[in-house]
Amino acid sequence: MLRLLLSSPLYGCARPSAPSLAAPTEGAADAPATLIVHRADVRTLDGSAPGATAIAVRDGVILELGDDALLERWRGADTRVLDLAGGTVTPGLVDAHAHLVGLGDSLQSVDLRGATSMDDVVERLKAGAPPSGWVRGRGWDQNLWPGATMPSHNPITQAFPDRPVWLKRIDGHAAWGNAALMRAAGIRADTPDPEGGEILRDGSGAATGVFIDAAMDLVHAPPPTADDVRHWLLTAQEHILARGLTGVHEMGIGPLEDQVYRALASDTDGLRVRVHAYAAEGWFVRDLLDQAPDPIRADARYTLAGVKVYADGALGSRGAALLAPYADRHDHTGLMQHDIPGLRRVVKQAMRGGWQVATHAIGDAANRAVLDAYEAGLPYAARTDPRPRVEHCQIVDPVDIVRFADLGVIASMQPTHATSDMPWAAERLGTDRLAGAYAWQRYLEAGAHLAFGSDFPVELADVTHGLYAAVTRQDAAGQPSGGWLPDQRVSLEQALRSFSYEAAYAAHREAHVGRLAPGYRADLTCFAAPLDEANPAALREAAVRGTVVDGVVAYWAD
Repeated sequence: MLRLLLSSPLYGCARPSAPSLAAPTEGAADAPATLIVHRADVRTLDGSAPGATAIAVRDGVILELGDDALLERWRGADTRVLDLAGGTVTPGLVDAHAHLVGLGDSLQSVDLRGATSMDDVVERLKAGAPPSGWVRGRGWDQNLWPGATMPSHNPITQAFPDRPVWLKRIDGHAAWGNAALMRAAGIRADTPDPEGGEILRDGSGAATGVFIDAAMDLVHAPPPTADDVRHWLLTAQEHILARGLTGVHEMGIGPLEDQVYRALASDTDGLRVRVHAYAAEGWFVRDLLDQAPDPIRADARYTLAGVKVYADGALGSRGAALLAPYADRHDHTGLMQHDIPGLRRVVKQAMRGGWQVATHAIGDAANRAVLDAYEAGLPYAARTDPRPRVEHCQIVDPVDIVRFADLGVIASMQPTHATSDMPWAAERLGTDRLAGAYAWQRYLEAGAHLAFGSDFPVELADVTHGLYAAVTRQDAAGQPSGGWLPDQRVSLEQALRSFSYEAAYAAHREAHVGRLAPGYRADLTCFAAPLDEANPAALREAAVRGTVVDGVVAYWAD
């Protein structure tokens, strides 16, 4: 019965018809456009208006698509006209899994991305640390270091003996601190590992300074203020607009971030991107069980609509929960963040309250547990179309992939994670588990919805990097030749769709954003040159000319 119910158009790939324009007020039907984009390669991702070169917009809504001459009739004295000179226009590209607050914070921290050794980290900290207080950084990855071993606190303790140093790993699922930080946090040799976390220790049992997943919660960094969060958000917003993003799905926020978002959204010049937000599980359980999510509105800039749940950790720090032990750590299968009853309980609570559930699951054991929890929770869902999501779904037993389509579960994946992880994924997993690794085409072939994002600041926020990784499955240097597990590459059209229409579908917003058609909101990503699938190397560095949100030019490179 459940399979029959979930195979209805609500859960399948049927596309809703485009909404009609509201009846115009007297005299408004022939009013000029407020914006025209012309001399463009228009990718509607809708199947309609083939060969369109221009878009006319009035008051945030698309009026018409067609050729340049046809749409000249909408030009008025006050119409803003954007000349793309042959560049490509797509529906506004959306990062379906991101951390906008975290991006703003990381832009103020010491950047450790690409550091090639612990000594390199220390030199970056010395150069970039503030004159006093905590030293914070993000982006280290031990897989890039000689021996690929986890670090110890010694080098950063020697460099900063008296100030706490707190450095988050690139995936955000591990952190590294010095002796001063461990003293401040009361971490000793006899401090037990918390449930769902691990304190790495040396041969004598002493803490090395590395904390995995839930163990990071043992350290309490100075909390940000509302002014801090506002500054981070405004900084991050400018950063992503210049990279072609018109919206993000913000994963795992708390009440302070929600407060700042709402204040910015109430300011005409405040929030200039669309943010579809998911409450952190702890906040949801503590304060939101008796509250309803925000309604989905066509013109909303900020919506708190879902709950972010964690099932396991990350593959790079061996926290992803696997069905069989790690190939490079035979006594370890990862770290589940919930027992099975606890996971099912929070899923049921969220679904019953009408909240969309988005669960982080990377390993095959975690993904199976989440799918089981969703199947158990769906009969209790308050919404007729709950669209539960799995965030990352990087390592999945192939027999479970079809369950995404059967249950109406959205696969929310990040193409650049595959190209970042490919140098060492086989070492973690063994080759026999790669069949379900970052398997984008298998989800599409099964009929599942596939939404793309980046998980920034884990990866860079450049959406062109995600398009390139999706189409090639290669690193920036074009390696490996032909792509890693190349049968899972997607076409440029599929990649653009996953960053637009499918991202909109994942947020229950496909009726008004995600494609270019009359009546849809005018969210546009404009590229300076045509996007060419035959030249993928150019795709990665494709220049963004501008971004338009609700018909307003939010970024334009003159």
